[in-house]
Amino acid sequence: MIQRRRLTSPAILIPLCFAAILTVFPFIWMFLTSLKTYEETVLIPPKLFPAVPQWKNYAIIAAKFPFVRLYFNTAFVVVLVVFGNLIICAMAAYAFARLRFFARDLLFILVIGLLMIPGQIFLVPHFQIISSWGLANTLVALALPGIFRVFGVFFLRQAFMAVPKEMDEAALVDGCSYFKIFFKVLVPLISSALVSLGILTALWTWTDLMWPLIINRSLEKLTLSAGLAFLIGEHTTYYEQVMAGGVISSLPVMIIYMFFQRYIIEGIASTGIKG
Repeated sequence: MIQRRRLTSPAILIPLCFAAILTVFPFIWMFLTSLKTYEETVLIPPKLFPAVPQWKNYAIIAAKFPFVRLYFNTAFVVVLVVFGNLIICAMAAYAFARLRFFARDLLFILVIGLLMIPGQIFLVPHFQIISSWGLANTLVALALPGIFRVFGVFFLRQAFMAVPKEMDEAALVDGCSYFKIFFKVLVPLISSALVSLGILTALWTWTDLMWPLIINRSLEKLTLSAGLAFLIGEHTTYYEQVMAGGVISSLPVMIIYMFFQRYIIEGIASTGIKG
């Protein structure tokens, strides 16, 4: 009862409500701006609500922009990146958490050190490598740099570390190989962490902007977030159409998070039990 009163006290609720408003307000502004006329979008000072909602902005942007193709491209890239991360990162995390080999801890420190390096540094090497393979301006090129993330290795290693090692020893006594222990014993036990990592990876990939614009040149080979950059004109930008496109492209991400936020929280919480 005391804990319940603390959680519902104004000293906690007021800052939480204020933080929630700050988080949601950009999405509300984007939606309301998508219903304005061009003249209303450039007013100084700006107006929050449109005088007359312009729902036709969505019809205009849907007619001039290949959303179906861009949705397909984005979904294709997200699926490749998510499955690549779950498979590769899980295997690497299992090795760092359970196997004994020379300089394991030193190698893990070096791998984790990559998290301190800005990702923009790798853009030029990635571009040179993928271009040399003849994969530039293809959908595969969008997914290749993202199929492995260092964060995924660290995240899943913590999940493996939270599982008692007696599970491995019992499986070894029963005659299981390391592969069977990995697939049959440990992977089912960290399913919440895998789901959480998959959702986070999907969200990051869906909103990725810089890499698609660098490696691909045609609009038909871009993802949604990168394709929307083509709506920014050199001389005039119709902000109401840009915001309408932003609403359409953001809806799947919001829906995914609303339905799977419980798994994200559970997965993150389960990885912090044991270091």
